[in-house]
Order: sequence, then structure tokens, then C-alpha cells
Amino acid sequence: MTSSPETPTRRERGGILAPAYLATTIGVFALIAFNAFEAMAVTTVMPTISRDLDGVGLYALAFAAPLASGVVGMVAAGSWSDRRGPAVPLAVSLVLFSLGVLTCGLAPSMEVFVAGRVVQGLGTGALIVSLYVVVGVVYPAHLRPSIFASFAAAWVLPSLFGPGIAAFVAATVGWRWVFLGVVGLVVLAAVLIAPVVPGLRTDADDQGPPSSSKLWWALLAAVAVLAVEVFGSLSRALPITIGAIAAVVTVAAVRPLMPRHTLRAGRGLPAVIGTRGLMSAAFFCGQSYIVFVLQERWGVSAGEAGIALTVVGVVWASASQVQARLGQRLTSERAMTIGATMLLGAAVLMWLAVRLDLPALIAGGAFVVAGAGMGLGFTRTGVAMLAASSDSDRGFNSSALTIADSIGAALALSLCGIGFAAADRAGGDPFLAVFGIAVVCAVGAVVTAVRTSAVVSRG
Repeated sequence: MTSSPETPTRRERGGILAPAYLATTIGVFALIAFNAFEAMAVTTVMPTISRDLDGVGLYALAFAAPLASGVVGMVAAGSWSDRRGPAVPLAVSLVLFSLGVLTCGLAPSMEVFVAGRVVQGLGTGALIVSLYVVVGVVYPAHLRPSIFASFAAAWVLPSLFGPGIAAFVAATVGWRWVFLGVVGLVVLAAVLIAPVVPGLRTDADDQGPPSSSKLWWALLAAVAVLAVEVFGSLSRALPITIGAIAAVVTVAAVRPLMPRHTLRAGRGLPAVIGTRGLMSAAFFCGQSYIVFVLQERWGVSAGEAGIALTVVGVVWASASQVQARLGQRLTSERAMTIGATMLLGAAVLMWLAVRLDLPALIAGGAFVVAGAGMGLGFTRTGVAMLAASSDSDRGFNSSALTIADSIGAALALSLCGIGFAAADRAGGDPFLAVFGIAVVCAVGAVVTAVRTSAVVSRG
């Protein structure tokens, strides 16, 4: 199966639910949905886990670890997909994800839990890149906004029920079953996608073995970004210096994994990738700490705090559907700019809610606005990236986009961990540091979004 479009009367009538696309659409929807359930569940119960395993100091690292290790999975899956197609990377990703989730569920300590999150991240990273390549291989350009909107829609049910289910399971039989239950969902997703896998090949198949150099750069970036948080959060001068060096190494290591000029937000595809990373950084600062701050500052229960995650998932999916329906009437540049601006406004409002001790509803409502911005702008980064890609570099560009996503979020979360610890030691409000970092990242996202207009279609 290749990316060459066929006549609308044969393949495209009925959109992504047309007979030619139905099995693939169901399969990728299921994979995204089950991955979303795990993400929502973990965010809800992480404060409980960190207290139960006496690992509050590793709270930020538990979120950053899978994002950082995911970079290795992304590079491997992208290179593999460009040469062999996405079928095998997709299968391997599901195995790694399941192994990581199982390790988390059985972890006797926070250190082992974080190790499980590292393995889980390898699988998640490979999974997301593989699915992006699947979209490029299977769907013609005009259907891609719809399939990416379905990715956002796949978060709706997990957003509606995931936080509540996770809180209930944690309160009744223990948080470990939140993870162990996910393994069964992954098996179900594998069954749904299995009939589609044999046909997932690209015109660039069988180009030879992948280069190992990019994998080494990815590994260096993953280790460095985690070192930023591990060393930077310590109070002594030498560890802080090591953490600062690690931050520089992280930036240097991702450079070979990106298109040229990405780090300086060159116009077109580089700016698209930069926008993706900075939006992800700003949003994950909020998502990782919103439940925590609602519990610690306003005394909200885990189940009640999870409502914010629920509403955000629905709003994200709704905004994504809006951008899909608008299609080319809303350019990708404008969608990304509007989305980044909404994200900035939300980050500022969350900071003000903490600083001025505003009602919890305002903090939660601000996070909902952030979800709307992500649904509108974040979704279009995938569309813009594929518009600038061909069969020969679709895997690399998909990998670069998701690497920016993960490294941006992981580095921001590492900085959040440092800021949180430093503010706490100084007797300040640690949550102000966290949401302040989110504001800075959102400002960067707005700046890069306005530079994305040079993307042109290559396929």
C-alpha cells in the first residue's frame, strides 16, 4: 500500500470511514484511545503513587522519563519505517509499552517505577511515530486533517472516564491495578490493528539497514534531559553546574535529529517542529501539575481534580474537530498561531490563580482553555509536517516532530522539577515556578507559530 492517491470514486468516498480506510481508522483510533487512557489515569493517580512510594522528589522525573526515553523509540521507529515500512516498529512498540506498564504496576519503589516509565516511553515513542507514518502511507492529503482529528477524538472517552476510573481503582484495589489493567487494553488494541499490518508498506521500503548514529544522538539527548532534572534539583553548586551542562548537551544532541534550522525556528517545516515542541512543553507543565496543585492548594480530591482532565480531553477533541471541518479555510499557520496564543493566555491565568489565590475553578478553567488551544493548533502541526514530506523522509520528519514534542515536554518538566525544588527550599511557592515556566514556553510557541507559513506540499 503506498501513498499514491486513487480516484475519489474508488477510495475516498465516505472519508476516513470509507471501506478502504475503515479497518486502519478503527485500529489507529483504538491504539490512541488506550494510550490516552493510560496517560489520563497516570496523571490522576501520580500524587498518590509518589506519596505511597515515598518519592515526591521524583514526581517530575516520573513524567519526564517516558518523554525522554521516547526519543530513542521515535528515532528508531522513524528510521525503520523509512526503510521497511511501519509494520514491525508498530508491533515492537506495543511489546515495549506493555513491558513498561507491567513494571510500573509491580514496582516496589519509586526508582523502579521510574525505570518502568523509561521502558514504557520507548514503546510510546515508537508507537506515535509509527502511527504518523501509517497516516502518511494510507490516507491522501485531504483526509489527513480528519484522521488527526480522530486522534484527538480518541481522547474523549479516556478523558470522560479515565480519571474517574483511575481514582476509583486506586481508592478500592490500589493504584497498581491502574497499570496492570492497561496491559489487557493493549492486547485488545493489537487484535484490532493486526488485520491492517501486513499491508503497511511504503515506496521507500528495503533501502538497507538504518544508521546507528542517530540512535546514539537520541540516547544522548534522553540521558541528558533526565540529568537536567536529577542534578539540577540538588542544592549544591557542582550538581547544579552538571545539570546546566546537561541542558546544553540536550539541545546539541537533538540537532542531528531535526531538519536543518529547527533550533533557530527557520521558516516552514523547522518552525512547525519548533511550535510542536514549545506547545507541548507549555501544556505538559500544566497537565502534570494541575491535579497536584488542586489537591495541595485547594484541598480538592483526586476524583474531583480529575474532572479538569476530563473536560480538557473533550474540549481538545472538539476544537480538533472544528479545525478539521474548516479544512483549508483555516490555514495551518493561523490554526497554530491561534492555538499557541490561547495556550499562552491559559498559562498566564493558571499562574495568576496560584499567585492571587483565586478559586480552584479558575485554575481548572484556565487548563481547559489550554486544551482548546492544543486541539486547534497542536493538531495542525501533524498536517503541516506531512504536507512538507515525501515517502523518502516522512519517517524522519514524523520522528522529528514527535521528538520535539517529547524533548520539549521532558525538558520543561525537568526545569519544573528544578524550579519546584528551588522554590520550596527558599520558602516560596513552588507552583508559581512551575506555571511561570509554562508561560515562558507558551511565549516561545507563539513566536515560532507565526513563522510556519512557508510549508508547501510535496505529496
